[in-house]
Amino acid sequence: MAPQNDGAPRVAAVICAAGGGTRAGAGLPKQFRPIGRDSLLAASARLFLDHPAVSDVRIVIGAEHAALHDAAIATLGEPAPKLGAPVLGGASRQASVRAGLESLADRAPDIVLVHDAARPFASPALIDRAIAAAAERGGAVPGVAVVDTICAVGDDGGRGATIDRAAHRALQTPQAFRYAELADAHARAAAAGRDDFTDDGALFAWAGHAVAVFEGESRNVKLTTPDQFDDALLRRAGAEFLARGDVRTGTGFDVHAFGPGDHVVIGGVKVPHGFGLSGHSDADVVLHALTDAVLGALGDGDIGAHFPPSDPEWKGADSARFLADAVARVRAAGGVVAHLDVTVIGEAPKVGPHREAMRARIAEIAGIAVSRVGVKATTTERLGFAGRREGLAALASATIRLPFTDDFA
Repeated sequence: MAPQNDGAPRVAAVICAAGGGTRAGAGLPKQFRPIGRDSLLAASARLFLDHPAVSDVRIVIGAEHAALHDAAIATLGEPAPKLGAPVLGGASRQASVRAGLESLADRAPDIVLVHDAARPFASPALIDRAIAAAAERGGAVPGVAVVDTICAVGDDGGRGATIDRAAHRALQTPQAFRYAELADAHARAAAAGRDDFTDDGALFAWAGHAVAVFEGESRNVKLTTPDQFDDALLRRAGAEFLARGDVRTGTGFDVHAFGPGDHVVIGGVKVPHGFGLSGHSDADVVLHALTDAVLGALGDGDIGAHFPPSDPEWKGADSARFLADAVARVRAAGGVVAHLDVTVIGEAPKVGPHREAMRARIAEIAGIAVSRVGVKATTTERLGFAGRREGLAALASATIRLPFTDDFA
């Protein structure tokens, strides 16, 4: 999978978490209940915060849930730049989505994804499909085949006619739309006094737009009833550890010599220096080493195989494209990047003053939390080419998680 280019659509996500969650039984509203390390809300938010194609995330909550929201998202770590302030919802799901859309007006996204906080098991691949479907069709909803026999039930509780399940789909979220068209549809529905739509696909169709159905995921269940919150059932239903239990590591190493220039690019950050780094691209030793580490963990060649220096397309290229491509390949395999770690080797320039900026940039490129990125530096005690200040090197490792496959032994 190729990385996004400059023409990629700007994508935002609205996460619906304003309901009372009363069908889940006594206790906290379901969106704030824990499932492993996270609450449902935090797990759902993490899906979009970690996805590199999503640039803005808004969580819609009830007015009485501000404290519960703050406690729930605390597990996400330091505030993510993508995550805006919580948005206060309305009396219905439809009103809450409208509030979420209005909060994004100044961001002017091209595509908006609307997702239920109670669906924490969706995958990055599903988000990819949602974005692609909306870009192509304007409005799209995920659906899964109905596997149970479905029948009508009479007023007396008796069994009625069997419904042809082959012609039906159970709809899920995230539902995806062109932002301007969905915002307009919500405004028109509000003006018409319509506040009874239970999903945005139905509202979008009411406004006269076509809505496509793309392939959903059976694992993308909506947690609603008390029995679904049983710990054992949740573990069986799709906890991330079980879903991606094939843990792999890879390493990468890169070297570039100093040449003419007044700065070097390290970890995606421009650092002032008396020299530049020589290379076909921007010679970012950190991103090159990390790219090889991710590709190594995936067993998918190396940076030279995918971006050969003999190809003039990559002359002077931003190395962020290389790392983004490697991460996209992990996502395409149904996996996630769990951690990235790199050590810069050289006498100068000093990494310490720029460490946090490098961590933030690497996290942004990889679509992961900053807490999952390590950046360190060391010297060679003036030994070798690095000790003689002839260039820089970087040693990296990557940990990824993939689903188990038939080749696992």
